[in-house]
Amino acid sequence: MDTENLRLFVLASELLNISAAGRQLGMAPAVSSAKLAKLEHQLGTELLHRSTRKVSLSLEGEEFLPFAREIITQEETAFAVLGKGQTQISGTLRFTAPSTFAQLYIAPIIPEFLNAHPGLTLDLRLSDMQFDLIEGSYDLALRNAPLTDTSLKGRKLADDRRILCASPAYLEQSGIPEMPSDLNDHKLIAFRDQQTRPLKGLEGRVGNFDPSVANSQLIVDDGLSLKNATLAGAGISMNSLWSVHAELVSGELVHIMQDYSGADETVLWMIYPKTNVLSPKVRVFMDFLIEQIGKKPVWES
Repeated sequence: MDTENLRLFVLASELLNISAAGRQLGMAPAVSSAKLAKLEHQLGTELLHRSTRKVSLSLEGEEFLPFAREIITQEETAFAVLGKGQTQISGTLRFTAPSTFAQLYIAPIIPEFLNAHPGLTLDLRLSDMQFDLIEGSYDLALRNAPLTDTSLKGRKLADDRRILCASPAYLEQSGIPEMPSDLNDHKLIAFRDQQTRPLKGLEGRVGNFDPSVANSQLIVDDGLSLKNATLAGAGISMNSLWSVHAELVSGELVHIMQDYSGADETVLWMIYPKTNVLSPKVRVFMDFLIEQIGKKPVWES
């Protein structure tokens, strides 16, 4: 199977434009159309639906795309081991991450990464919703949830400690809780799942952050809204330390019940589909994030 045709298909599926994909690979439109048709003939199925208005992936194309990416990755890695092939990493890296974390810590350092790798295009999908990596054809994702999917692999970026905080105005009006049972008399801001969050304290003490038994009038579905509502004095919330670090330093928020933190010990994972090889573009981006963020997280200083 001609890997040049596979590269054309992968790029066309990303751009949804066969001619544009061909131009990026140095092919005339007629040549790129012929090569794609040859690949489809070889596979015995239509990979891309064409019309005069648009190009879209067929169901078979969606199913074949991860395998095409894997074949290309294996070729690139094999050449890299032999010191052959492209010395400059190129292509499109599709990366998804929680929007709040990305805005605070990833977006400011992206120009440095792209300047170091001018052949790469970074396609970001920033949302607190968790996308399916394989179905969405993502190369890499940042998640602060347990790694339970056996089809994925992960590399730790940093710890994700959860703490309780509130605004000075709220605490002045409602008082400062000293132990978990005190939370039942306060306004707690709930995250979208409204789950009870276990707390652990010193000397084995435990408790819960439980919006269902407290006065919980507000439910939010993203981290930035959670922080902003807390800043506005809507109540007490549980936040990732990285999310509220700057506001704690400035005094806009107060870290309360400092002897207690979230008991689930979450971790910021960089996860990717489990394959035999890791593509150079994914490896260099993970290395970059660990160097810039993970080695010494600013929120732990």
